[in-house]
Amino acid sequence: MRGILRFGSRAILLHIVTAVVVGLVASYAIISAPDSPKIQSEEGILDLTQVHVSENPLKLKGEWAFYWQELLSPEDIQIRSTRDGNNDHWISIPGSWLGYRLDGQQLNGTGFATFRVVIELSEQDRNERLALRLPSIFHAYKLWVNGDMLAEVGAVGQDKSSVTPHLATKLVFFQPENDRVELVMQVANFHHKRGGITQYIELGGSDVLTVRTNLGIAAEMFVTASLLVIGVYHLLLFVLRRKDRATLYFGLFTMLLGIRSLLVGELLITQFWPAIPWELQFKIEYLILCSSGYIITMYSECIFPNYVSRRILRGTRNITAVFCIIIVVAPALVYTKLLLLIGVLTVLNMIYLMVGLVIAAVRRMEGALIFLLVSVVALVTVINDFLYYNEWSLIGNTSPLGLLVFTIAQMILLSSRFTRAASNEERIARELQDANNKLTEMNMNLERTVQERTQALSAAHDDLRTSYDRLLHSEQGRKKLLAYITHDLRMPLSSMLGYVEAVQDMVKPERNEQYLKYIRDNTIRINRMIEELSFLSHLETGQVSFQMEPVHVTHFLRDFFEQYELVVSDAGLDFMLDIGDAEDQRPNLPVVEMDAQRLDQALFNLVSNAMKFTSSGGLVRIALAVEEMNHTRYAIISVQDSGIGVPPDQLEKIFDRNYRYDGPGVGNGVEGSGLGLAICREIVQAHGGTVRAESDGKTGLIIYISLPCIHGEGR
Repeated sequence: MRGILRFGSRAILLHIVTAVVVGLVASYAIISAPDSPKIQSEEGILDLTQVHVSENPLKLKGEWAFYWQELLSPEDIQIRSTRDGNNDHWISIPGSWLGYRLDGQQLNGTGFATFRVVIELSEQDRNERLALRLPSIFHAYKLWVNGDMLAEVGAVGQDKSSVTPHLATKLVFFQPENDRVELVMQVANFHHKRGGITQYIELGGSDVLTVRTNLGIAAEMFVTASLLVIGVYHLLLFVLRRKDRATLYFGLFTMLLGIRSLLVGELLITQFWPAIPWELQFKIEYLILCSSGYIITMYSECIFPNYVSRRILRGTRNITAVFCIIIVVAPALVYTKLLLLIGVLTVLNMIYLMVGLVIAAVRRMEGALIFLLVSVVALVTVINDFLYYNEWSLIGNTSPLGLLVFTIAQMILLSSRFTRAASNEERIARELQDANNKLTEMNMNLERTVQERTQALSAAHDDLRTSYDRLLHSEQGRKKLLAYITHDLRMPLSSMLGYVEAVQDMVKPERNEQYLKYIRDNTIRINRMIEELSFLSHLETGQVSFQMEPVHVTHFLRDFFEQYELVVSDAGLDFMLDIGDAEDQRPNLPVVEMDAQRLDQALFNLVSNAMKFTSSGGLVRIALAVEEMNHTRYAIISVQDSGIGVPPDQLEKIFDRNYRYDGPGVGNGVEGSGLGLAICREIVQAHGGTVRAESDGKTGLIIYISLPCIHGEGR
């Protein structure tokens, strides 16, 4: 690569690529040109009596009879000819009826018409089996040969609602009955900017045309498969190494070209997916046309940074986005009129790209000259395609081959970059290895000494860390307990002090007994609060030990229910236990590794909380369910009440320390410290479980405890 890019070789390479470009264009011109330009139909009659089309296929061109806004069968044409004589109009084929002057007016691209031509065969061809190679005809048609309908693509009709557009290439066979062949074709178009027979219909021997068609399909399949494989390969390279975006843009560009090659030429997409929607096919093709120019410009920016103007890149991106939005939301009749503008945008993108490449080549950037020359090849083929599809060029679909040449050249360029990067990495790795060996020799003795000292320091550090962690836990527990006591006891102590002063000062002697009762109740409450604060602080600092053992959850819940059934009933509430059919499935009873005493405490806190917020006559329900998540069974214990509920926006706060909900209806004379749910959460988390709450703020609260199950027997 470096030798190719030396200054002395550039002139030679330039001549070679120029010759390739000229050769490609000349070859396509020769291959795509009509076999005999002088042989063409005149006023609907094509004289082939001196030509052997069975051996040398011929592309039909010339004047065909044209019946505008009429869908005529061969019988209809025969009856009209017998009745009115020859009053036909003539139109040149191939060509669109767009712009055709009829009765002093130019036709637009939409409408329907019938075409007819009569072919006079040579004596040799009368006894041969012939074939017609039909291109894509815009955009629905029926074909009769000697009165027999041999082909129908889409659905022909007289208005947009009755027409079903479709694109497909076909090869139809027939046996001439005599020396004359009559072709009648009905064509309808209401979905595209131009309609009619815009490409050559080829007539020849069935064997010759079959071979030629199969060769054309094979060539397009080769190009398509090559582009798709290259695109997938470079996208995988980007997935493995995302730092280099050049492979991303090149992979996208090549993949899009491969997809587009399925939609043009022999229309391979219809071979694999005959029922593909016509609108989808056109939108994909036009979206690829719009976006490919911008993508290849971004690829160039990655290969040769700072040679493309950021302002122009932004402008190109915005214009491309506008075109793409129009294509997505608008019908084909609208966006197909933008084909010329899309072509101009794509060509301008490539021209601007080549300007940047010229600058890079002048500055002798590696690979810039090759990039420039193959871009010229691609640009020539792309321009030819736009001219061809606008009926301004006789050369056929050349862009797939030209872009394949461009793609292969880019593969060589990217491969050289990867090879160069790999070589540099190997060289740097060798240098680092040599330096590392020297350092290893110099530091061998020092390393042994450092290792010994490090081991001694590590052992001392571990001892200090263990002691520090113990002190830290104790100090944190002490600080938390002190802070909680200071915070939670200030208000009840202040209240008690007020009641004591009221008794001392004889403010209301008749209420002294009531004041003393308040003092006693607050004293009990403070005592209980201190116990809960102390227990919660020990839980949070890991100072509470748990005696874990396998326990059947159903047995545990039934024991709990029987223990507290009278307590809940005495509060005027219904108490229910719902374990479903769990007990009927004894081999699969959920077993949980738990400290039954601690979990009993957590569950009682939930039941007490439910009793507090549920009015007399309400319901407290405990239920059990078993669910499997991520290959692990969980026992789901739920505690549900019919109380006032909790607003949904406060559900995440109810397990916080000292949280209290003072909504309407809170009562039953039950006082609380606000620590019960916090203690419950700590106990459940110590069992490896989770706790969550659900409520709509109106019809009660449900708290779910999820505990992982184990395999084995439980008590």
